[in-house]
Amino acid sequence: MPLPAGRYTQFDIRFPGSAEPSVPLYAARGMHGTLRPIDMAQGSDKVRRTVNGTLIDISAPQLRKYQLEASGDDQEPPAFDGLWPGMEVEVDCHVELAYMTAAGPAGRIAVPGSEHIRGSYTWYCPRFSMRIIELQIETAEWDAQTAWAITLEEI
Repeated sequence: MPLPAGRYTQFDIRFPGSAEPSVPLYAARGMHGTLRPIDMAQGSDKVRRTVNGTLIDISAPQLRKYQLEASGDDQEPPAFDGLWPGMEVEVDCHVELAYMTAAGPAGRIAVPGSEHIRGSYTWYCPRFSMRIIELQIETAEWDAQTAWAITLEEI
């Protein structure tokens, strides 16, 4: 999948309304990402058994939100200066989601240019409005390595 012009990775974090990428070239290599439902959207308390033993969903649809944990280990961190827990940011996620092409549109907004079709499925990188939960940067000076991590939750 091609990357957007002027970017080195599909992953990006921006202040709302900003077009400036915040992930420089030497922060993007070796990236990892985990996209999962928020804590309030998962667990055994979201399902119940009827008297007939059928398992049913009792989860609240408004809580079907994602948490993203992204991390990297390269020479530079992303541009985290000015970012603090609780702040709202726009995130272009590098973890792909897929849906059956014939079944309808994506469940989230797709990062422009990220959609591609393989067989009966369309894969895409989602774009989220999120709040920062935590972030950290760790530097090993002698090794010239910088590890970083950020956790965000969908608004």
